[in-house]
Amino acid sequence: MAKTQTKKASDATQSGVLPSQAIRGLIDARYIRPAMAVAPGQIQPASLDLRLAEVAYRVRASFLPGPKTDVASKLSELSLHTIDLTHGAVLETGCVYVVPLLESLALPREISAAANPKSSTGRLDVFTRVIADGVTSFDTIPAGYQGRLYAEICPQTFPVVVRRGSMLSQIRFRVGAPVEGDVALSALQATQQLVSGDADIHGGVALSVDLVGGKDGLVGYRAKRHTGVVDVDAVGACATLDYWEPISVRGAKRLVLDPDQFYILASKEAVHVPPTHAAEMMPFNPLVGEFRVHYAGFMDPGFGHAAAGGSGARVVLEVRSHKVPFILDDGQIIGRLVYERMTEVPDILYGRDVGSNYQGQALKLSKHFG
Repeated sequence: MAKTQTKKASDATQSGVLPSQAIRGLIDARYIRPAMAVAPGQIQPASLDLRLAEVAYRVRASFLPGPKTDVASKLSELSLHTIDLTHGAVLETGCVYVVPLLESLALPREISAAANPKSSTGRLDVFTRVIADGVTSFDTIPAGYQGRLYAEICPQTFPVVVRRGSMLSQIRFRVGAPVEGDVALSALQATQQLVSGDADIHGGVALSVDLVGGKDGLVGYRAKRHTGVVDVDAVGACATLDYWEPISVRGAKRLVLDPDQFYILASKEAVHVPPTHAAEMMPFNPLVGEFRVHYAGFMDPGFGHAAAGGSGARVVLEVRSHKVPFILDDGQIIGRLVYERMTEVPDILYGRDVGSNYQGQALKLSKHFG
């Protein structure tokens, strides 16, 4: 069975995002090369979680290797010191670390990949990007790439504890260019109800911010400074009010974003990702304001899907204003969702077959807070 799945993944002429069963085939065929056995839950419906190796390199500044340059040689020049992650270590805020990953790649020439922080990573305000040898952009793996992968990690608000095997990033594998255009999105909205209400479709499906909240008036959270550490592998271990200030908006339904503060907000629309598609939130658009609205942009097939235990789910927004205060009004468009075709329906769906902390979510902090 693995050989059949691998053939579909490596010889496909149909463009699309590879599903879970094809990812298993890539691992069996050694196109994906984990240094340790694949962990339970590591394969997601349309992505593979990436695991940290046993050492972190503290570097002075973020960098890209440049053409024909490998990351290891740059680390030999730029590393300030190394940190053993075998049994766990603290990564401090404002510092930049580069950590080799346990997964390396030897991709076929028709398969490319893209990486993104996991949802829980983004909600902790841990800025994480994947670097590859000789590649001149972050989170981008060209078709046919062969080599190691590295995570650049920079905690912005909370110091975090990580260890060998911690999963902060995820990677998707693609054949061709599977992004759906506006005509196809309009058809999907008519048949699948991608978002609740009337959809604004122009270069993706628009999402707006909810500043009304529920009966309690809660619309979001602002991260506190100078908190304790967060263990990225410990679910529900942190008391919410020790790390977050709840935000209620009254009267004008308006929120002023303070520069360089981190906020958790939610979309007004409920979102649905059908099993035939995957979605991604575009993280930054200066045309709608100098703020970033999403760090962890991947949404798996089945997100908000009725057959997978959801009836639409609001998108949680990780918001940071840049340089100047910025006013958000209720219902203001703050980003767009791009949908991509799957090469086939995954054999596991978000919310039905995998542990899904955010299925059917409304406003919700990361799984670390209880």
